[in-house]
Amino acid sequence: MTENLLPRREFVRLAGLGGLLIPSQLAQAQPSTVDARTQFGSVRGLRVGPVNTFKGVPYGADTGGENRFMPPQEPASWLGFREAFQYGPAAPQSDPASGQQRDGRESEDCLVLNIWTRGIADGAKRPVMFWCHGGGFRSLSGSSPRYDGTNLVLRGDVVVVTINHRLNLMGFTHFGDMGHPAFVDSGTVGMQDVVQALRWVQRNIEEFGGDPDRVMVFGESGGGRKVATLLGMPTAKGLFHAAMIESGATLRLPERDPATELAALVLDELGLSQATLPRIQQIPLDRLMAAYHAVSAREREPGGGTFAPTMDGNVLPHHPFWPVASPVNPEVPVIVGANRTEMTFRGDQAAFSLDDSEMRARVRALVGADHTTEVVDVYRQENPGASPSEIYFLVFSDYRYVMASVTIAERRATLNPGGTYLYYLTWETNQTGRGMLSPHTLDIPFIFDNVRTHPLTQGRDSAISLADKISDTVIGFARTGNPNVGKLPEWKPYDAVNRATMVWNDYSEVVNDPIAKQRRIMQPIVNL
Repeated sequence: MTENLLPRREFVRLAGLGGLLIPSQLAQAQPSTVDARTQFGSVRGLRVGPVNTFKGVPYGADTGGENRFMPPQEPASWLGFREAFQYGPAAPQSDPASGQQRDGRESEDCLVLNIWTRGIADGAKRPVMFWCHGGGFRSLSGSSPRYDGTNLVLRGDVVVVTINHRLNLMGFTHFGDMGHPAFVDSGTVGMQDVVQALRWVQRNIEEFGGDPDRVMVFGESGGGRKVATLLGMPTAKGLFHAAMIESGATLRLPERDPATELAALVLDELGLSQATLPRIQQIPLDRLMAAYHAVSAREREPGGGTFAPTMDGNVLPHHPFWPVASPVNPEVPVIVGANRTEMTFRGDQAAFSLDDSEMRARVRALVGADHTTEVVDVYRQENPGASPSEIYFLVFSDYRYVMASVTIAERRATLNPGGTYLYYLTWETNQTGRGMLSPHTLDIPFIFDNVRTHPLTQGRDSAISLADKISDTVIGFARTGNPNVGKLPEWKPYDAVNRATMVWNDYSEVVNDPIAKQRRIMQPIVNL
C-alpha cells in the first residue's frame, strides 16, 4: 500500500515549540506542553485543546548492531523529560540507490510509538485503539498524518496508539535454520516488535488515561495482515481484547523452507555464507537495504517466499487462517472486511480504459482459461451496466481481498461463534482514474473520522454522515467488543449459514451473503 502525506492545509504550524504542525481543527486552541511518566522515563508532549499528543516515544531499544535480527529489547531509561513533539524514525525501507528516504527519516532505532489522549493519570480508563500501519510487511510507518488520532479522541474519548516497527529484510528474514541459535527467531522479529509495543501499552497506558484491559488492535492492508498474525501469536495472548482486520488478506504465511531459500539469496547478495551469517550484524545498513531491494526485484516471490513473518512453529505455531483459524486467541471478537473495488487503488493506467477483449485477457490471467467465460458472465449479471474495466477491477478485487475476507470470517466464526462481524464497503469516491469507485484504503478516513480532508472523501456530505456512523461503530467495538451502538442497523454476527454482512454505503444495511453468486464462483477458483 502506498500513501502520500496529507495536504498541508490540514495542519497549521505553531510559531513556538519548534514550528510543530497540529491538526487544523485545533488551530484556535492555545497550545501548551504536557508531561507524563513511563516506566523508562518522563515524556513531554503537546496539549492543544482537550487533546494531548506524544510522538516518537520509545518502546524498544535500537535494533542496530548486536540487536539486529534479534528479539526486541527494552529501551534504555533516561533522566529528565524526553521531548515527544515529533514523529520518530520509520523502519529502514528505502533503496539507497534512489538517494532519498521513502517515509521520512529512517533508522534502525525505530521502535517508537505515538499517543493521542484526553487524559493524563486521571484514572478514566479509556478504550485503547492500537493501530498497525499498512504497507505490507515491507514499507511505510505509523507516522503518516492519515493516522492522526485527534478526531477519534475528540469523538469517542479513546486513547489512540500508532507504532513503528521493523519491516522487510530487517524484520522478516528467516535465518533460523542456518545453524546459529541466536538467529532462531529472526523471521518474526518485526511481529515481536508489535508484541513489545502491546506490552508497553499494558505497563504504561494508564498514565495516559487508557485501560490496559480494553485494547483493540486494528489495521488496514498490511496492518490488517499484522492483526491477523497477532491473533495467532501465543506471546500476544491477553495483550489485546478486540481486533479489526481491514483489507488484510492473509490466510497463510511463508513456511520455513521457502523462507530459508529467500534468506540464502540475501546472504549470496551480501557475499556471506551460512557459516559467516553473524557478520551480518556488522554490515552497513545501506548495503543491507541494497541487497534487500536487489533480491526483491529479481522475481515476484524470491526463493518461493516473501519478506513476511515466517510460520516457524514457535513464535508462530499456526497460519492465521489456514486451513482453519489459529486457535491461539479464540475469545477475541473480530471485525473483518474489504472494499468493493480494492484494486482501483493499484490499477495501471491502461486498466481504466479496457475493451471487452482486454478485460477478458486480464481475467483469464487471474482465473484461468477454463473459468474466464463463466466468471465474466456472473460478474456481468450481478453488475449490470458495469464497464469492462469495472468488471476487471471487481474480479481482481474479489480475487485479492474480498474472498479472503469472507474466508477469514467463515473460519473465525467457527472458532468464535457470535464474535465475528463482516463488512463490505461499497461507498464510491468522486475520484476518477486511479482510486475510483471504492478503492483500497478508502475505509481509513471513515474509521479515523478524517473524511473532511482526505482526498478520496473531502467535499462530500455523504462521507461525513457515513464517517459518523462507522467511526462511532468502531469506537463502540473498542469499548465493549460489540459494534452495535445504534447508528447503523443491527449488525448480526457472521456465520456460514446466514452470512450476515454489514454493507457500508449512504444507506447502510445488513445483507445476508450480498455477493453470493460472485462468492460461489470465485472462492473455489482462488482455492481458499
